[in-house]
Amino acid sequence: MVVGGFMVARKFTVFIEPAEEGGFIVKSLELPVATQGETKAEALKNIKEAIEGYLEAKAKLLGRKDKGEKAEVIVEAPSALVA
Repeated sequence: MVVGGFMVARKFTVFIEPAEEGGFIVKSLELPVATQGETKAEALKNIKEAIEGYLEAKAKLLGRKDKGEKAEVIVEAPSALVA
């Protein structure tokens, strides 16, 4: 991800599982990103590329000058979701 003209490393957790039709499905637990691959290695390569694409698009959106304001919200979540 580019921040102020340079890249920073981020670690994301993904969940990989066998697909019913063969191959593997992999989903990011932190981002709305999912993909698949014929092998675990291919699925992991694909999710890395998908996450990078998502972050590049999000960085472009955040760089726009929109009217409005940024806000944060706190929600209660089941403890099983917080690892």
